[in-house]
Amino acid sequence: MRYAWIEAHRDLFSVSRMCRQLDVSRTGFCQWRTRAPSDRSLANERLDAQVAAIHRASRRSYGRERIHRQMHELGTPVGRERIRQSLRRQGLRPVYRRPYRVTTDSNHDKPVAPNVLNRRFDGWTVNQAWVADITYVATDEGWLYLAVVMDLASRKIVGWSMSERIKAALVCDALRSAYWRCKPGPGLIMHTDRGSQYASKSHRALIRAYGMTASMSGKGNCWDNAAMESFFKTLKVERVYQVRYPARAQARLDIVDWVEGFYNRERLHSSIGYRTPVAEERRLMAA
Repeated sequence: MRYAWIEAHRDLFSVSRMCRQLDVSRTGFCQWRTRAPSDRSLANERLDAQVAAIHRASRRSYGRERIHRQMHELGTPVGRERIRQSLRRQGLRPVYRRPYRVTTDSNHDKPVAPNVLNRRFDGWTVNQAWVADITYVATDEGWLYLAVVMDLASRKIVGWSMSERIKAALVCDALRSAYWRCKPGPGLIMHTDRGSQYASKSHRALIRAYGMTASMSGKGNCWDNAAMESFFKTLKVERVYQVRYPARAQARLDIVDWVEGFYNRERLHSSIGYRTPVAEERRLMAA
């Protein structure tokens, strides 16, 4: 490790001085430089290149576990400890979480549906249970509000809508896009929080028109919609917090690209066996 550090800083400091400071011989360093790399060193170089490529392709979101799973899928299984060491050698780490605030206006006198879902987030088939929620994205022009609909079976995002205003039309547009995209049969559970947008007359009318069963979280209880909250945390941490949006139009394009191009089709999801939502949907529909 000391020889490698000296080699990396040869352009900045005198080799003799660095050898003295690190208590190694200059002769030993020169011999180390001319020595053929060991098989282990060559293997580590190949591994580092693979790990760095997967980390880069994941938009810097993958850590040890997902890289381990990805390499197994690619036919090059490597132990978790070697991947951890590779990440450490290269100074690579997944993006960190930031504090996340939930914004739900449940102080209203509109009708509220019972909690039919009751925190059952797993064990569904495609188009049996959807969850939905709203979040916000900062741009230099002001807030951009995003409404999303997720299929719990595959964790796939099946509908979304964005607007500079947080009105009932925002969530209605998201539900319409999900419905016309998936054409679910009657009886699907449509779970949301108690926000005024979801309790609005127009959103309740859409749920009835589509033959869905309305379900709502308990007041102020984000755990009742944990799958959706988890998605928003992932979106914020892995994408939104990593960029600055000068305009709402740029944020719209970037978010759609992340959701459709990366999250649905490429990102390995831990709750569905480290498969992508699209792959899980296909698996369930073929079963």
